Amino acid sequence: MAVGCALADARNPGFTVGAPEFTAPPASGEPNLYATGDGRVVMTWFERTGDQRHALLVAVRTGGAWSAPRTVVEGDLFFVNWADFPSVLELPDGTWVTHWLQKAAPSTYAYHVKVAMSTDQGATWSAPVTPHRDTSPTEHGFVSMVPWGNGTGLIWLDGRAMAAGGTPTQGDHGMPRGAMAVRFTSIGVDGSLGEDVLLDDRTCECCQTALARTTNGLVAAYRDRSEAEIRNIAVTRLVSGQWTPPVPVADDQWHYPGCPVNGPSLSSAGDTVAIAWYTAPEQQPRAYVAFSPDAGKTWSAPIRVDDGKPLGRVDIELLADGSALVSWLEATSAAEVRARRVRWDGTVERSWLVTATSESRASGFPRMARVGNDVVFAWTEIGDAGGVRVATAKP
Repeated sequence: MAVGCALADARNPGFTVGAPEFTAPPASGEPNLYATGDGRVVMTWFERTGDQRHALLVAVRTGGAWSAPRTVVEGDLFFVNWADFPSVLELPDGTWVTHWLQKAAPSTYAYHVKVAMSTDQGATWSAPVTPHRDTSPTEHGFVSMVPWGNGTGLIWLDGRAMAAGGTPTQGDHGMPRGAMAVRFTSIGVDGSLGEDVLLDDRTCECCQTALARTTNGLVAAYRDRSEAEIRNIAVTRLVSGQWTPPVPVADDQWHYPGCPVNGPSLSSAGDTVAIAWYTAPEQQPRAYVAFSPDAGKTWSAPIRVDDGKPLGRVDIELLADGSALVSWLEATSAAEVRARRVRWDGTVERSWLVTATSESRASGFPRMARVGNDVVFAWTEIGDAGGVRVATAKP
């Protein structure tokens, strides 16, 4: 275990992971989970239905049982990516909101965000809306959404400055271009769009974003990108209607002249916020957790949570007792999804195995959602018999 963390009693068994309770076909992947306020979990994922054709599906877990999948939309214009996956959430009035990415031009990196809503638990869906006003054939993705106002608040990475006329820099795909940015807007239940707000005009190009709701506003986290190519995790907050200037959660000083495709994760309860992230300064990979008692205004010192060879792909959930459960990929003879409980005082309990996996991109980003004291995990198994799997861990 890493120096600087107090290891809890090694006899602590952690959680027990049950057998898979949901299995999607082999040509499936990119699962994502959302826990509702009444003990249900809603999941989205993709299934391939043809050479270039996919279906975005949704299912709900109630009392440990999963509903039959329902198709949100099917077609051949999806931008399907191992790291940039769709999501779903439920609004207080019961409306479901989902997002996906759709190709906007023949270029590989030309795609836009689409958002649709359902008032009947996924049986039917509205015509999609695009949250960003920009229509340039550039990248728009890595969306994070939360219920907000009379609808949904969301952030995304926006590549409009990468179009002709942007400030030339050397991007990750080897082409001169402007910088990626992170932006925010809101979508009402009627599909109306709020203001399109620039939060940061220079960010990592393809790391996931994270967004959390607190009693004092919103907290957004993402991987920043300095002029010197330092890739710290930054946080900005929506307070009294205004977004604060971005600040780093910690000064990792990770110099990396490219995008590591490894974004942060947030979890909140009231004004308590927990964040998990991956970093690798001087080629020393690490996974960290930090806590905030004041809606993201200040953060604890980073608590190292990996077992020595992390690959990142983190997720985090606050637990009922105020501690946090963090998951990540750890390099072994292949790779494993591991998890452990972390406490505010820096104590970390013994890590435990969620499932064996692979370092390959096809294994994607495992996701989790808390339901009472249980935690539901979703991941993608690779291989001819693989696909989306879901299992529940019980304390």
